[in-house]
Amino acid sequence: MNTKALTVLTGTILSASVAFANAGPCNSNSSSRTDAMMTKASYTAKKDIVDTAVNAGNFTILAKALTEAQLVGALKGDGPFTVFAPTDEAFKKLPKGTLETLLKPENRDMLVGILTYHVVPGEFDAGKVLSSKTLTTLNGQRADIADGDIDNATIVKTDIECTNGIIHVIDEVILPESDSILEVATSAGSFNTLAAALEAADLIDALSGEGPFTVFAPTDEAFAALPEGTVENLLKPENKDKLRSILLYHVVEGRVFADQAIKAGEAETLQGGDVKITKSWGNVKINDAKVVNPDIEASNGVIHVIDRVILPSN
Repeated sequence: MNTKALTVLTGTILSASVAFANAGPCNSNSSSRTDAMMTKASYTAKKDIVDTAVNAGNFTILAKALTEAQLVGALKGDGPFTVFAPTDEAFKKLPKGTLETLLKPENRDMLVGILTYHVVPGEFDAGKVLSSKTLTTLNGQRADIADGDIDNATIVKTDIECTNGIIHVIDEVILPESDSILEVATSAGSFNTLAAALEAADLIDALSGEGPFTVFAPTDEAFAALPEGTVENLLKPENKDKLRSILLYHVVEGRVFADQAIKAGEAETLQGGDVKITKSWGNVKINDAKVVNPDIEASNGVIHVIDRVILPSN
């Protein structure tokens, strides 16, 4: 995230505190979680998100975290932002020692990643939130929306308006995926051949970097479907350049989710060639490979699992 975006992000959260303090209790008579979410706060903040939150009194940990992450200035910017703000009680639900660890200077990047996962560019009132299945956060990852929840957190108060955005109060801290693309793939257990190929091609460090990357990941079965002896030959040192070219043909720069890929229709790979992206009869295809599991989040990108290895034309 650039400095300007961070500055804007920080300013927005502090303003939210004031609105929280004056918004009044949630509607306890609501018959459902969705009904409760749709109960709008009656107070309209006259300050930015950060000042609103600070003055509310029950977001002291959030305010401290924003300060330690050097995000206060960002959230005081023009925005607009939508902030899903965890209360002090929400932070206290984290495992013992987690908060103290996150507030250490050496863990600032991790703290920034978590806090920006609570912020969405633009202004989304309760109605827009409820009508969404996912929201793309400033962290880059997407948070899931279902039945009045955002990821694992319940939205307990909505529509606290600020001068540079809107705040929704949540009862849990939501956490982005912290494992890298390679860590996610390795833990899945079905990408052993891909992992071996990346190591042989000296691409482990590259795909462990900041990114973000979009990886079309063939399963072990996809590699096994290649002609007999193909994988063994590719893994030989003398064929390293060819292997590297094939693997880079499965990687696109940036974090591209399935719906975005379909809309684009094609994407330039790190190998230099383009892949075609189509959707037919409910199936998404990358060239002739079917996407069997899309949008697997990683800290440095997103993975789309495919059922065959795709090969560049040159």
